[in-house]
Amino acid sequence: MSGNGGSGTSAGSASHADKRPNELLTSWFARSGWSKGELARQVNRRARQLGANHISTDTSRVRRWLDGENPREPIPRILSELFSERFGVVVSVEDLGLRSTRPTPSATGVDLPWTGPQTVALLSEFSRSDLMLARRGFLGSSLALSAGPSLIEPMQRWLVPSPPAAPAGREPAPASRARGRLSRPELDLLESTAVMFRRWDAQCGGGLRRKAVVGQLHEVTDLLQEPQTETTRAKLFKVAAELAELAGWMSYDVGLQPTAQKYFVLALHAAKEAGDRPLGSYILSSMSRQMIHLGRPDDALELVHLAQYGSRDCASPRTQSMLYAMEARAYANMGQPGRCKRAVRMAEDTFAEADEWDEPDPDWIRFFSEAELYGENSHSFRDLAYVAGRSPAYASLAEPLMRRAVELFAEDEEHQRSYALNLIGMATVHLLRREPERSTGLAVEAMGIAKKVRSERVNTRIRKTVDTAVRDFGDLGEVVDLTERLAVELPETAEAV
Repeated sequence: MSGNGGSGTSAGSASHADKRPNELLTSWFARSGWSKGELARQVNRRARQLGANHISTDTSRVRRWLDGENPREPIPRILSELFSERFGVVVSVEDLGLRSTRPTPSATGVDLPWTGPQTVALLSEFSRSDLMLARRGFLGSSLALSAGPSLIEPMQRWLVPSPPAAPAGREPAPASRARGRLSRPELDLLESTAVMFRRWDAQCGGGLRRKAVVGQLHEVTDLLQEPQTETTRAKLFKVAAELAELAGWMSYDVGLQPTAQKYFVLALHAAKEAGDRPLGSYILSSMSRQMIHLGRPDDALELVHLAQYGSRDCASPRTQSMLYAMEARAYANMGQPGRCKRAVRMAEDTFAEADEWDEPDPDWIRFFSEAELYGENSHSFRDLAYVAGRSPAYASLAEPLMRRAVELFAEDEEHQRSYALNLIGMATVHLLRREPERSTGLAVEAMGIAKKVRSERVNTRIRKTVDTAVRDFGDLGEVVDLTERLAVELPETAEAV
């Protein structure tokens, strides 16, 4: 009774008197309209997609589940997915009256196995769930953010060398399949799709194209489950890493923080499979930025140091400069001005070497322009001002850098979200310098861009800036007008993503 999909020894030793019909599973099954044979076929198909080729379910096995037998993993998870897709709502393993014999890696946060097949399976599973349940907060509500050692320690394994057999350990494809499914032009097209999505994100924010990116990621994971040459497989992992990072970034931008973190972690796993350490360092920098946003600068610093160490001998000057700028942001939020200023100088000095780099930068770091460098460093000094009790001295250091960033972004039609964020940053600097009239004008300008850019991050920062203006200068006519304008132009309504 404990064959494929069975319940194992513990269930086999239970007496028949202890086994009761599974009324919950029976109820879901009856409403699904499936026959036992159809459910068995769907379970087998999904098991093959997950690489669980030992699963061979039939109608008698389905009947035993309905009679109360508890199947082994991954069948409870597969049934959960199938019924969730059928009904368009989350149907958990527990809802089906089943118990998982062990937690699945995807349910245990960020401590996931560093192997290629499991990375593909988890990317496929998570992107499919996201596409199916992509209502604001719905998928994210089933996840929890990891922080502190539970986040940092698993990420440190990114640097652990793979076993020598890992890169070539997969069985060689038969001669008839040796060339793989994808041609070079098809791979080029996939890579260009990631570039296109990145452009859209910079210009339009994370809310507009997030589902399209997740859908493309899911398609790439399907390709990774087919026979490919090692070279093609590595390139597909690189595309998957870029798309997963972008899906995470867009999720972060619209406020789906646990979802964002899960995509970042999966992206780092894919980058390791691709053997692309600079890309891995970029993914870690995105995770670091999220931790700063969530008020955990200590974690942000650990992540950026991990990125710097892992890419120390292969990252371009532009990438290294970006990492120094993120290091400065972390030190600023930790209230360490000396180390912050040193990191700012390193970011500036390293960026000056970018034009001398012999090789072209990858597209994912192209965003880190002179404007972005000024913006990041000015935000570091602005953050220092807040941590130091609204220090006018640090606000004065931030002001010329922020002004230059705003000037440069005003000429850049592609990076509209960055333009809005730096306008808001400039508005906060003027509040710190007790210049509310200048601040309100910048906030109004940022609102105009925010209406065109679907970014909850931009909207939230505008609202926080207006709240600060009201708290400090609430009686000023310009601030009263700004508050009224905010209520009209950026009402707090949830948007589907």
